[in-house]
Amino acid sequence: MKHNFGAGPCILPQVVFKEAAEAIVDFNGLSILEISHRSPEFVAVMEEAQSLVKKALNVPDGYSVLFLQGGASLGFTIASLNMMRDTKKAGYINTGAWAKGAIGEAKAVGIDVNVFASSEDNNFGHIPKGYTVPTDVDYIHYTSNNTIFGTQFHAIPETSLPLVCDMSSDIFSKPVDVSKFDIIYAGAQKNLGPAGATLFIVKDSILGKSTSEFMPKYLNLKNHADKGSMLNTPPVFSVYAAMLNLRDLVANGGVEAVEVRNQAKAEALYSEIDNNPSFKGTVPVEDRSNMNITFLLNDEADKDAFDKLWNNAEIVGLKGHRSVGGYRASMYNALTIESVQVLTSVMSELTRSKG
Repeated sequence: MKHNFGAGPCILPQVVFKEAAEAIVDFNGLSILEISHRSPEFVAVMEEAQSLVKKALNVPDGYSVLFLQGGASLGFTIASLNMMRDTKKAGYINTGAWAKGAIGEAKAVGIDVNVFASSEDNNFGHIPKGYTVPTDVDYIHYTSNNTIFGTQFHAIPETSLPLVCDMSSDIFSKPVDVSKFDIIYAGAQKNLGPAGATLFIVKDSILGKSTSEFMPKYLNLKNHADKGSMLNTPPVFSVYAAMLNLRDLVANGGVEAVEVRNQAKAEALYSEIDNNPSFKGTVPVEDRSNMNITFLLNDEADKDAFDKLWNNAEIVGLKGHRSVGGYRASMYNALTIESVQVLTSVMSELTRSKG
């Protein structure tokens, strides 16, 4: 058995893999890969997936749930275009590579971006604090969890302005007050399903209000909301697998229960990092991510020995991103506590082997 700590595409429950695999061969007589997206069978899949998102996150009335394509990378552009108003200004918090990507795409479509808070000064190793949120902008944008640098917002930034968030890597890992947001967007490939779909949760009152002179049909969220995510052929298999995963999530206690499990996994690994003299964390305790845990060896001379240990233990995906180095344990919803225990045992074994 392999223990998958990869940052994405994500680990999913085995029951989801099994059901999705069966549907590839037979989904009401056809493969899920070949059915018409206009068929009653797939329309029912899309509607159930949207309903399960609303149930899992307690989405209030007045919001549309959309399954689009392009990942968060296209979401950067979609969000900025749909939130553009007369001032053509926006406030962004810069916490890493994906936040920088969102800033760049907003600028590319003509938005005057005010980066009012940033952690770039220490290689994005913390969540900014003590900032003043601007009041002369159309909206505020932030990235809730930073997969590369292992930081996570544990509170929603306070603002009376429209709020937009890229939740790609921690959506469905814990409860969230959707009513505080005008747009939430997330690539599927962490806690939702296989790569291919991008989830948007959009306040209906913002739809069709953009003042952008540049608005391609596909990038206008109102068009998708009006067509129930069927403006064009949706990513059928990705939506189907996401539906199966959401069914499993809801059936096993929902985001409230999974938050407890995720917290237990994170505490187990952070405890090993903090108490094992061979390792050190890269992020202040108050800013640590429960999804992506980054850590370093205290002595790089131990690298070969540690790499051999975790590889022999069938652990995969542990190598850190080149921007940080060291190691990154991504612990999405479906990763079990048993896999975390395998990792902590290997870390303990390294220190014991040194005498």
